[in-house]
Amino acid sequence: MFVEQPPLLYRLLFPEAIWRIKHRDRKVVYLTFDDGPIPEVTPWVLDQLDHYGIKATFFMVGDNVRRNPWLLDEVRRRGHSYGNHTMHHLQGMKVESKRYLDDIEESDRLIASPLFRPPHGILRWKQARAVKQRYNLIMYDVVSRDYSRRLGPEQVVDNVRRHARNGSIIVFHDSLKAWRNVSVALPRVIEWLKSEGYEFLPLPM
Repeated sequence: MFVEQPPLLYRLLFPEAIWRIKHRDRKVVYLTFDDGPIPEVTPWVLDQLDHYGIKATFFMVGDNVRRNPWLLDEVRRRGHSYGNHTMHHLQGMKVESKRYLDDIEESDRLIASPLFRPPHGILRWKQARAVKQRYNLIMYDVVSRDYSRRLGPEQVVDNVRRHARNGSIIVFHDSLKAWRNVSVALPRVIEWLKSEGYEFLPLPM
């Protein structure tokens, strides 16, 4: 969705989804990366996470895993969690439910994760109910909009600074489209969140 933080009304439409994971006794955020894995960006993201000693979650497009299975292995090896992002990055509202659900299952045969995030955060109610029967439906609390060609890295950093809070699930992208922004903004965001006392956790699998 074209917003940095999903409005309450939209969240209420999908009560079965996880939008944020609040913690009472500590400040926690969940960094997530969508649309990879690809060799041009994902290894750099993994190195950044290693550099800062933090863990994250990768929502992977099955066709990218098919092309780069070693990157799924590398994400696992470095201790991050990972989830399904459909086989062909389908938007649920634009395709029939059977095709959408079949696409998720095709991706699952490669990724084998209990976590699922719909591309663009958009799907039909019927699809959401069906997905929830097999997966934890993961949405988000903050969208960095690193993919936007209208924004620069400073604006991406500011999006996170303005909206991040305890329990936020924050979306970045390990994609070529986002590279111009994420390559600059990600380290700055991590450093700012650390300076604010946040702990970084991967989404539980």
